[in-house]
Amino acid sequence: MHRLGIIEDGAVAISDGKIIAVSKSSDILSNYHASEKIDVTGKIVTPGLVDAHTHFVFAGSREFELEMKIQGAKYLEILEKGGGILRTVRDTRNASKAELMNICRKRANTRLEHGTTTIEAKSGYGLDLPNEVKSLEVINQLNAEGPISLVPTFLGAHAVPPEFEGRSNEYVNAVCEWIPRISELKLACFCDVFCEKGVFDIEASRRILLTGKRYGLLPRIHADELYPFGGAELAADIRAVSADHLLYTSPKGMERMKNAGVIATLLPAAPLTLMLGRYADARKFISIGTPVALGSDLSPSCPLENQQLIISLACYAMKMTPAEALIASTINAAHSIGRAEEVGSIEQGKNGDLAIFHVPDYRFLAYELGSNMVDTVLKKGKVVVRDGHLE
Repeated sequence: MHRLGIIEDGAVAISDGKIIAVSKSSDILSNYHASEKIDVTGKIVTPGLVDAHTHFVFAGSREFELEMKIQGAKYLEILEKGGGILRTVRDTRNASKAELMNICRKRANTRLEHGTTTIEAKSGYGLDLPNEVKSLEVINQLNAEGPISLVPTFLGAHAVPPEFEGRSNEYVNAVCEWIPRISELKLACFCDVFCEKGVFDIEASRRILLTGKRYGLLPRIHADELYPFGGAELAADIRAVSADHLLYTSPKGMERMKNAGVIATLLPAAPLTLMLGRYADARKFISIGTPVALGSDLSPSCPLENQQLIISLACYAMKMTPAEALIASTINAAHSIGRAEEVGSIEQGKNGDLAIFHVPDYRFLAYELGSNMVDTVLKKGKVVVRDGHLE
């Protein structure tokens, strides 16, 4: 994860949305005639950033929870009081599809302006079939509309909704009954579960994820975020594509993930905004050879829309190197969401998704905190952000 393959004084040739050559500038300019040239002297060019974990579709906000967290309220305590996920479920159910489209379109544009060109996008704030379908339709329609790419994940098992209070087993049955319909409508690529103490236990999570797998929805899992719960081991058992969060994963769970080929998707902004006081052990995952990806965890509890800040937090909070964090936000994140053949690296044949930053060295992406260093963004070879602003 430390090999960036940097080309000094390099150039990229793009035709019909695809990268056709990457080499020294002298080689590219002598072999290709360009109808448009972008001068990146003194800047860096990276793949378009890839966000491997977002709760993209939601309405409303939960700014009032910040004071509750400061006063010591825990995540599950806020949930039990009708806050947290369930508050956002009410807001999202009450929003029309058109309202959600407008909210999410603005969200997508902000992400593009900060250099992110591909995003994993979960449902999970509907928690009934009509509203989960509504959320997934928003994701798919925005993806078709472009320019940002959204990869849809069905997260019906995000929490037990109020109408199923005290009947969690019945809700698990319901989620499993929805999956064939989600698959039939071709609304999602992945199925996810919030596998956690007080939410969905190991066996319920296993059942939902294996049902999803049977209907063509690849498994990914929220694992070991708040307690050492065995989520990483479950991810290995079912050969999930990715296990996410992983703050309390045991050494045994880490080894089993590695042996099963499960990607560790780490979300450094989540424990920061939850005030947990600890982070996933990125150095351990990397040292044993597990590929690490990064995600923003964009959600009402983690309202962060700048992937550059995630790169910084990965370095400052989890002690990843700038090179590791950049790889985790590009090619490894692309693998985490099943898009590595299309995006995540600057290679011949891949989409012309590029981010140009007005800094002289990639380490600035980690070094500077919170500022937007984007100059230009290309999506499939088309300039979509110029001088830091949407075209």
